Amino acid sequence: MLSYPYTRMRRNRKAQWSRDLIAETTLCKSDLIMPLFVIEGFNKIEEIASMSGVFCYSIDTLLDKVKSLNDRGVCAVMLFPHIDQSLKSENGDEALRRHNLIYRAISEIKRQIPQVGVIADVALDPYTSHGFDGVLDDTGDVDNDQTISILCQQAIILAEAGADAVAPSDMMDGRIRIIREALEAHKHYKTQIFSYSVKYDSNFYNPFRDAIGSKNNLGTRNKKTYFVDYRNSNEAIQEIDFDIAEGADTIIIKPGLMYLDIISKASSAFKIPIFAYQVSGEYSILKNAAKDKLFDEKEGVMEILYAFKRAGAASIITYYADRAIDWIKN
Repeated sequence: MLSYPYTRMRRNRKAQWSRDLIAETTLCKSDLIMPLFVIEGFNKIEEIASMSGVFCYSIDTLLDKVKSLNDRGVCAVMLFPHIDQSLKSENGDEALRRHNLIYRAISEIKRQIPQVGVIADVALDPYTSHGFDGVLDDTGDVDNDQTISILCQQAIILAEAGADAVAPSDMMDGRIRIIREALEAHKHYKTQIFSYSVKYDSNFYNPFRDAIGSKNNLGTRNKKTYFVDYRNSNEAIQEIDFDIAEGADTIIIKPGLMYLDIISKASSAFKIPIFAYQVSGEYSILKNAAKDKLFDEKEGVMEILYAFKRAGAASIITYYADRAIDWIKN
């Protein structure tokens, strides 16, 4: 093998056109999924205090946001509700009420902007008075099987509203198979399941909990009995294996940046699309550091988005999607 001076690695880096020609990783606008938060009311756009530049939208302003995103190249959005505290209950009953906030939001998007993919979260934490992702048993732990029964009903309602994909984020054992069976039984054959197969017990979810109004409900308690231990990687691969066998169409790994190794392992081990979720805490850290001028925001964010793609992510769920689409070269 020839070496210096016959081989000069810098030759291919000499100009932008040359660097673009040999780039090993590509990032497209269609790789990005925008998470959006929905609130009741009219003509409302409320900034989330712990997530500068991210907002909660009433349905009318949500439609404007989704249309703008789609016009600029984003092909899918992921929806989360922020409901009034008075509607929250021990069992998350509001999640099963047809024509609730998220049902109406999905229906209106699919009626007015049908070409946009709508991914609906399946979990009870936005709806429970205790802030957990399911129904609690007598010990205060989440009851796996009772929770799945409710999640199945929630998934059917979301599919009926028009959701193109449901995304179970609760981490209950066995819920993908049972939700898939329920969707089939109700003839929702085309409804995709984007499974949060690997949702780590992370410290980087708090701004999201502010956004859906569950942080105070959860208090100082944690979700260690059902989220994946952040010390483990083989466990994550096993979770993915189970969910694929149960009928998942894509796999979501959350958080993204701290778990690039898991994204890489999963994309090598399985021939199924792997999505990375750049979570609220990751977003807030980047946003606040950029505000303090510790780095250039655009360049820093793009570096991380490319890292997700380089690790093997097919798509990226990110709160920066509405800005990154303007930073990506056509």
